[in-house]
Amino acid sequence: MERARRTLEQELRDARALIDRLSPAEAFERAESGALIVDIRSELDRERLGVVPGSLHVPRTVLEWRLEPGGAWCNPHVGGVERRIILLCDHGFSSVLAAAAVVRLGYAEVADVVGGFDAWREAGLPTAPPAWQRSDGELAGMRGPD
Repeated sequence: MERARRTLEQELRDARALIDRLSPAEAFERAESGALIVDIRSELDRERLGVVPGSLHVPRTVLEWRLEPGGAWCNPHVGGVERRIILLCDHGFSSVLAAAAVVRLGYAEVADVVGGFDAWREAGLPTAPPAWQRSDGELAGMRGPD
């Protein structure tokens, strides 16, 4: 049986239809009002470029496990499905697909940042060095916000 192929552009279009897309300034305002910014970038990029203060680091590779409501591997700092979640990646592309995955997990208000961390920095919004580094044996994506 041959399966129909989809293009990446189709995947991105479908994902964008499920989420809100926010400018960095809009994301900052929503975070100031209680939304949680979830940074899905690699630890190396966070160390090299900095972080959004107050963001929660959940690498893309473990996102679904750390945000699964009631899941055994869920990060307790996320809160419930009623929590407003804003995904942040490097350039604003992988966060689209990640945000759609979070919607499919049951979160009602999910967005991403157009342009990602690059656009955040270019907008002059707050950044800081990461507050911590993961220690040996510690599961990725389980710490609290930076």
